[in-house]
Amino acid sequence: MTKLVDINNFLELAKNAGSCVLDVRSPGEFEQGHFSGAKNLALLNNDERHIVGLTYKEKGREEATRIGFELVGKKFVNFIDEARELSPSREVLLHCWRGGMRSNVMAWLLDMAGFKVTMLKGGYKSFRRWALEQLLHPKNIFVLAGKTGSGKTEILHHLKEAGEKVIDLEALAHHRGSTFGALGQLPQPTQEQFENNLAMQWSQIISEVWLEDESRWIGRCKLPDRIYESLRTASVLALDFSIDYRRERILNEYGKFPIEQLKERTSMLAKRLGGDRLKDSLAFLDAQDMKGWVDIMLDYYDRNYAHGISQRDPLLVALLDCSGKTINETANDLITKKNSITLSAHDY
Repeated sequence: MTKLVDINNFLELAKNAGSCVLDVRSPGEFEQGHFSGAKNLALLNNDERHIVGLTYKEKGREEATRIGFELVGKKFVNFIDEARELSPSREVLLHCWRGGMRSNVMAWLLDMAGFKVTMLKGGYKSFRRWALEQLLHPKNIFVLAGKTGSGKTEILHHLKEAGEKVIDLEALAHHRGSTFGALGQLPQPTQEQFENNLAMQWSQIISEVWLEDESRWIGRCKLPDRIYESLRTASVLALDFSIDYRRERILNEYGKFPIEQLKERTSMLAKRLGGDRLKDSLAFLDAQDMKGWVDIMLDYYDRNYAHGISQRDPLLVALLDCSGKTINETANDLITKKNSITLSAHDY
């Protein structure tokens, strides 16, 4: 017997390791945006969905329903077999777009095949509404800043291992934020999927959270306005590593990529670098003089960083001298500093 639940109960059930979330919308809808961790078991493929939709528009619901069953009826056995592979436990959480015909048909089929089926009331639309609402909830943000090559992402991971609440925005966006940020990364998610994934993590934060200092856009993914505005007015803990340390990190991180890829990305900075610096940086790459190239890039990005930090309230920016310290020591210093800021705010 299929059970119908609201989004909050659906989310709780999804935490069960034995449960499998099945999205029965078309592959195109799924790719645009889906419940984090869901698997696509499409009742109708993209072309079939178009046919049914067109039939509904031109001939009405009854004929569209008939065409739908004609298209999917012969695939019922395949759906059951695929569902068994996706969910060995035979427990599935299921939804379509609005909790309508597609999810009802799949729920009926899987229930008949012996699955324990729970269906989301309101479908993906209700999840999407929930996700956008989560992104409006304020949190006490601590911003990890620092010049290019400071190893901010690695430090965020150490903070998380130490028990701090952390959201790695660049990991969610599959992009490191700079012109070179797409190198070595998976394809970026759609804006909708980026928001969905962020909302799932944001909803788990009760009060405090660490975020890396980011611009409004991380590649093609845009930070939600409310979060970006909060990011710009939050307390900033800025790392101060030596240029030699940062140069070495960048060489290790980006020196492994083909020269042609680095030249292509460097050329994208033509207007900002100016003709002479662009020419010099490309010449360094051609000569495989990576240090010469990195120094030009560091100068460019350090200027951008200085401008960005100057736009913040200086009373909210704390500079941490990281000279000679390990990543773990730096993370511990950040936690100590954050706690002192929190205590000061409470005293006030």
